[in-house]
Amino acid sequence: MAEPYGGKYSPDGTPKNARDGLSLPKGGKIRSAARGFRVRFLFFASFFMFLAAIVELFAGNLIQMLWEMGAFALMFLSVFLLRGGILAAEAYNMRKVARPPSIPRKLFAAIVAGTGVFAAAWQGWGQGLFEAIGLGGLAGAALLFSFGLDPMKKKGMEGMNEFEQQRVAKAVEKAEALVAEMIDAAGRFGDRPLKRRVETLAHAARDMFRTIENDPRDLTQSRKFLSVYLKGARDATIKFADLYQHNRDTNKRADYEALLSDLETSFQEKREVLLLDDRTDLDVEIEVLRDRLKQEGLKAKI
Repeated sequence: MAEPYGGKYSPDGTPKNARDGLSLPKGGKIRSAARGFRVRFLFFASFFMFLAAIVELFAGNLIQMLWEMGAFALMFLSVFLLRGGILAAEAYNMRKVARPPSIPRKLFAAIVAGTGVFAAAWQGWGQGLFEAIGLGGLAGAALLFSFGLDPMKKKGMEGMNEFEQQRVAKAVEKAEALVAEMIDAAGRFGDRPLKRRVETLAHAARDMFRTIENDPRDLTQSRKFLSVYLKGARDATIKFADLYQHNRDTNKRADYEALLSDLETSFQEKREVLLLDDRTDLDVEIEVLRDRLKQEGLKAKI
């Protein structure tokens, strides 16, 4: 599918890499590997097994046709699992505080793909049992080598108790889901500059997520922004997308853009408050440390 032109010198001046919901330092986005060439190649390659099943059907080999169709179904399922695993890994890597995905989808994708190749090789391609096992194992290993394993460890949770870990991780996961829904709805605008404004708001929100992950104590005073404000922004974006598709009302567009500006300002100001509180806490800790060193007869150079 053709994509609209974008880049440093495009009409809206936004980076070409501003895509797919993974934030970069300047508010752009990177292209998800789940939409990359390798995943698409696996998707289309699975259809060769479907074509092989059709050939067996016309040749009157019903049993081989069923095995080939089963192999096709397994390969198709493996691509679906792989895409989900890649997206989950990218979300994990984007966050400073995260739990590993509950389901290791990339590992399951490798197992399912290997099983599909084994079934096709053994009954469809006429290979021996051990050769088919080898081909299936090679296919699964190649998939893991190409896309890597799923994240297996918690990240950024050192020094936090289990309750704090659950609170921060769950709150950020829910907030990220709201942001993703908002960006998906903006994709229906048919208005690239306005879609970029939504992405800018998403970046401001994600900046605050990272601030909260750095200091979980900020979570309590930020819950209104993570839930009420983001839910309102998501709902407003969905409703506006439904209306704007059919009626390009410039007044409604201006009202919606003003709402985005207000929300973006609110998130930025709240983040500044959180950072200021962190600096104040640090100043207090430094003063306490200085007093303690004086009591010990030492001079502090802090």
